[in-house]
Amino acid sequence: MDKNVLRCYFLTMALILAPLAGYTDKAFREIAVRFGAEETVTEMVSAEGLARDSEKTRELLERFDGETNLTLQLFASKAEQIKRALSHFDTSSFKKIDINAGCPVAKVVKTGAGSALMNNASEAAEMIKTIKGETGLKVSIKFRLGWDENSINFLSFAETAANAGADELTLHARTRSQGYAGNARKEYFKELRRLFPKGNSSSPLLNASGDVFKAEDALSYFNEYEMDSVMFARGAIGNPFIFRETHALLSGNEYDAPSKEERINTALEHLDLAIKYYGESLACREMRKSIPQYIKGLKDSSRVKAELSRCSTKDEYLKAFFLMNS
Repeated sequence: MDKNVLRCYFLTMALILAPLAGYTDKAFREIAVRFGAEETVTEMVSAEGLARDSEKTRELLERFDGETNLTLQLFASKAEQIKRALSHFDTSSFKKIDINAGCPVAKVVKTGAGSALMNNASEAAEMIKTIKGETGLKVSIKFRLGWDENSINFLSFAETAANAGADELTLHARTRSQGYAGNARKEYFKELRRLFPKGNSSSPLLNASGDVFKAEDALSYFNEYEMDSVMFARGAIGNPFIFRETHALLSGNEYDAPSKEERINTALEHLDLAIKYYGESLACREMRKSIPQYIKGLKDSSRVKAELSRCSTKDEYLKAFFLMNS
């Protein structure tokens, strides 16, 4: 394929900030969008929590000013839970609704939600039909290869979801039993693409998730596996620059890694947004897990990261970063 045509083909794809519980709040999503994330997703939201009008759950629906391409990700074990949840908030402001059929965490799967839905494709299909019928929004579903090595059923699961009306399918190429260990098995994306040929009007969009830690990883999903979009998860924590770098590669340009100064300044911008939204005390506690990732791999980062993990005020964060230059 001609290089210029290839670049144009790539530029039609979307770069998505994946849902990450405890990380992808509106402060981080705002930073990610600044660096080129084209779509964002809420943290995983409990349909049952919404149905019960939980204030803490409803807070997860909040967006930053100007956030227009926000997807709501719901987790539930039954379509009935989702139907009750949808009557408790305004769905019209979301780009689409995503069903979580991929979370491997025990407290989620023991309820029949998350990856447990891989063993209950018919219920997942009912969820898709319910959302489309109640809201008219597009629906996506994020799933895994299967429950374990003895039940690799992602193709039949994907087909059931598509037949139920799913507009987008997102595969994380690990089993539930793997959790996040080992490597994502990207060869399975080719099987998914063969099932849903690119360019076929009846094919849902296919999104890739798993092991996107650098811009080149995202590029390979577009180039080698013909995915329609790529989700950036753990690789984006403390590294929103990955969106800018991926855009550069998709445009056929080289990119410069962020300088130490840019990393620190962006970390402080992230902190300032969290303080703006949640207050200094809560923000500074919650940011202990994210802020240290901004300086990962830099000289003297180990001793500074230890300090950052104990910060309780903005001034303490500033003093910790000062150590980078001392």
